[in-house]
Amino acid sequence: MEVFERNFEENVKVIKQLLNNNRMTRFRAEFLAMHQYDQAKIFEQISPEERDKVYQYLSPSELASIFDAFEVDEVPIDDYFYEMNDNYAASVLAEMYADNAVDFLNHLKDLKKVKVYMQLMKPESAREISQLINYLPETAGSIMTTEFVWIDENLTLREAYEYLKTVAVQAETIYYVYVMDEHERLTGVISLRDLIINEDSRLVKDVMNTRVISVQVSDDQVEVAKMVQDYDLLALPVVGFDHELLGIITVDDILDIIQDEADSDYSGLAAVDVNVDHETPWSAAKSRLPWLITLLFLGMGTATLISQYEGLIESASVLSAFVTLITGTAGNAGTQSLAVAVRKLTNKTEEDTKNNLMFEILTGLIKGIIVGVTIAVVAGIWKQNIILGGIIGISMACAIFVANLAGALIPKLMNKIGFDPAVASGPFISTLSDLTSVFIYFTIASAFMSYLS
Repeated sequence: MEVFERNFEENVKVIKQLLNNNRMTRFRAEFLAMHQYDQAKIFEQISPEERDKVYQYLSPSELASIFDAFEVDEVPIDDYFYEMNDNYAASVLAEMYADNAVDFLNHLKDLKKVKVYMQLMKPESAREISQLINYLPETAGSIMTTEFVWIDENLTLREAYEYLKTVAVQAETIYYVYVMDEHERLTGVISLRDLIINEDSRLVKDVMNTRVISVQVSDDQVEVAKMVQDYDLLALPVVGFDHELLGIITVDDILDIIQDEADSDYSGLAAVDVNVDHETPWSAAKSRLPWLITLLFLGMGTATLISQYEGLIESASVLSAFVTLITGTAGNAGTQSLAVAVRKLTNKTEEDTKNNLMFEILTGLIKGIIVGVTIAVVAGIWKQNIILGGIIGISMACAIFVANLAGALIPKLMNKIGFDPAVASGPFISTLSDLTSVFIYFTIASAFMSYLS
């Protein structure tokens, strides 16, 4: 069909024309032939009036497949659902994958609407979604889907294969087939390949792999994502405390978690929420001002500290030329250490924490010594004063070491007391490094002032 020969902008234009001209049959032919991702992107670009036509032309099942492709944080969920009548909206949610439907319901602002949708759904769909909503956020239970395929371990491979053909359509993924016993406890996993290449008369339990990698329903989603990465899995089973199989987590959900964590880390390092698209410059400025004002007062501490050394600067004005060099370099070192520390916080064991801290201490020492010696030589030759070069070099080495240590320790301390380690932002570390660097620099300069004169 010609839909694949046009670029995306042309497809948007064609779809808009078909909707505005009430060409339902042609719209369905064109739109449903597109990839699910393109359908979702076009849906985001059409007007409310045009979306109203879409609700008339597409079945709840067809619209649900489009909504499954949405990133829930990036689209106006409330607007979309409030445009539909309640019965249609409830049917769309019921047709979506359960984990995606839960994400949508959790993002709706009107809780009364959520209750209405749940009441209008079929009891089976409502019960399935209710179970997922009750799990704590950012846990394995909150991101798992209950649409998975499982078979009884006592079936023959022929019986299992015939059974799979009848139930596979309901599953979100069928890369792995999970095996349970009569108590619905997870006992193994079998691949489609094993189903095909083995004798039909063999029992599932004789062919399945009993070494199944699984997670508890209460496990943190970041740990779950790391496990999927480490073992290169396409799906991961989620079990309860009695090892009963409750659901699976698919790789597409893991990719979303990894992206969210990366955005969170970057937001912390930049002291700004990168996921929020502000409608006006005023709203953008308002969201960034609290951190800037906080850092302004912290920076005033640095200015106050410098003022305490006015007499020293007057006696040796050459010292002022190197203040920004030392504070800037130390701030950069602290930000580097911060970025590494936040990234490594996924390792939860105490032994890992001790090893990482010792690693950063040694790294700070090496960086401080090398950069300190370098600037000592450069400053000594430039100003033709070996004593000045020594002061600058020692100050630089100490400032880098302290900043590196602060960047490594502060996120760990925040994580220990229950705060988001991303709050230890790059600007905060940089400003804190300015304060400590100035103190170190002028303290060392004061100690060697007699030699400098």
